[in-house]
Amino acid sequence: MKERKGSAAPASAGADEHLIREAEKIAVALGRMFPGLCEVVLHDLRDPRHAIRAIENNLSGRNVGDSVTELGLARIEDPGYPSVIQNYPNRFPDGRPAKSTSIGIKNAAGEYIAALCLNLDVSVLSPVTLALSNLVATGTEHREQALETLRDRNARELRQVVEELAAEHAAPPRSLSRDGKKTLVRQLHQDGYFDSRDAAQTIADLLGVSRATVYNYTK
Repeated sequence: MKERKGSAAPASAGADEHLIREAEKIAVALGRMFPGLCEVVLHDLRDPRHAIRAIENNLSGRNVGDSVTELGLARIEDPGYPSVIQNYPNRFPDGRPAKSTSIGIKNAAGEYIAALCLNLDVSVLSPVTLALSNLVATGTEHREQALETLRDRNARELRQVVEELAAEHAAPPRSLSRDGKKTLVRQLHQDGYFDSRDAAQTIADLLGVSRATVYNYTK
C-alpha cells in the first residue's frame, strides 16, 4: 500500500499542474476580454509564499510570484471553505473601490490547489452609472412625500431602484457607508417599497447586510 501511495503522488502532482495550467488559460482570456477594467489573478495555493501564477490587467500593482491573499490562506487551511465568494466589496492599494469574485479550484482529492480571482475597478464605472442615473431622473420636488404606492414591485424593479439611489453617491450598493445605506433604506421605506413581499430581504442582499439591520435602519 505504501508503494502504491508513493507511485500515485507524482501522478497526482502532474494532474494538479495540468489543472492549474488550464485555469491559467481562462485567467488570460478573461483579462484580455476586459482590458483596463477587470484584473484577473490566478493563485497557485500549493505555494502560498509565491502564489500568483498569472495576472492580467494588473490594477493592484502585484506581480507573478507574490504571496497569496487572506482568502487563499483560508482555503488552504479549510477544504470546506466556500468555493465561490462573489461580488464582495474590495479596494485596490491606491484606494480605488473594487468588486471582487474569488473562485476556488479543487483537485480530485478535494483539496484547494488554486484560486481564480476577478477584481473589477468600479471607480471607472461609477461616474458612468451616475451620469445615466441623472439622465433618466425625474423631478425630485415631491421626494419628501410619495405621490403613490405601487404594489407588487418585484425584485428586479427593486434592484434597479437601489442601484439608482446608490449611484447618486457614486458607489455600488454594498460599498455605501453605514449612513449611506441607512439613508437609502429610509428612502425606500418612505417611497413604499417595503409594502412588497420579501422586499426587506431583497434590500438586505443588495446592501450586504442582514434583514434585521434593514428594519433597524427604517426606525
